[in-house]
Amino acid sequence: MDKKTISTAALLGMIAIILGAFGAHALKKVLSIEQLATFETGVRYQMYHALFLLFIGLLPVLNSKTKKIIYNLVLFGVLLFSGSIYLLATNGLTPIDFRVIGFVTPIGGLLLISAWTVLLYNITKKSDKN
Repeated sequence: MDKKTISTAALLGMIAIILGAFGAHALKKVLSIEQLATFETGVRYQMYHALFLLFIGLLPVLNSKTKKIIYNLVLFGVLLFSGSIYLLATNGLTPIDFRVIGFVTPIGGLLLISAWTVLLYNITKKSDKN
């Protein structure tokens, strides 16, 4: 599980850097300041959670089951939260109206918050035993 978690963290981080550079250079010419800021929010949260997954993969005090729960919450959270933000920020660049998927952004955010909550609960639970 640790190898998969760290590999996913590396992939999410790499994609965040690519999308950040794409936004800063290519999208800067075609998006408004507000749309670009929205896009950058998606990149920022993706990178935060890539680093979070890296931390989880390297953290020895969590058991495999907890790591798997956090992994799934983060992966689906990033896909829904950042993914929907990317589509919504670039909505005007395609003939598809992505505003209909706007409801998944807060669901993704809730999944990300849940991942942090699972970490907090498990770390607190472990420290109570010591």
